[in-house]
Amino acid sequence: MAGFRDFLMRFRPVGLPGPAAAGGVPADRSAELAAELEPRLALLQETEAEARRVREQAAEEAARRRELAERTAAKIVEQARGGAQRVREQSAARIRDATEAETAALLAAAERDVAALRDRVERRMPALVDRVVAGLIEDLAAIDNERQEGSSPRWAPGG
Repeated sequence: MAGFRDFLMRFRPVGLPGPAAAGGVPADRSAELAAELEPRLALLQETEAEARRVREQAAEEAARRRELAERTAAKIVEQARGGAQRVREQSAARIRDATEAETAALLAAAERDVAALRDRVERRMPALVDRVVAGLIEDLAAIDNERQEGSSPRWAPGG
């Protein structure tokens, strides 16, 4: 539909001021613009159709890749779940080995401590026995002296 401006363009003088000229038809700018732009707009339509095809192909490729990624992820998860028990067993074996090694080290340290203690006992025992025997001999001598003097002993069995 022609606009008001196009309507007014009909009454515009055709030529420049000057001698009279042959009558003319006013220029139809809309038709000129349409004739000038139509080939280019047709090219744009082709480009738009090509862009639509590219987008559709990209969407199909994205869907294909997404499906492939989902399958790959599912395989990886399945393999991980299958290997989890093996990893647990390996971890338990490592912990068990470490615990056994630590236990063996503690046992060896305890045996060394026991051997050192026995050695110390064997070295100190004669001197301690001598001191205990000397103390008993003194106590027995004191008890014997007290009996001979007639006084009651400092220490009496069962008393």
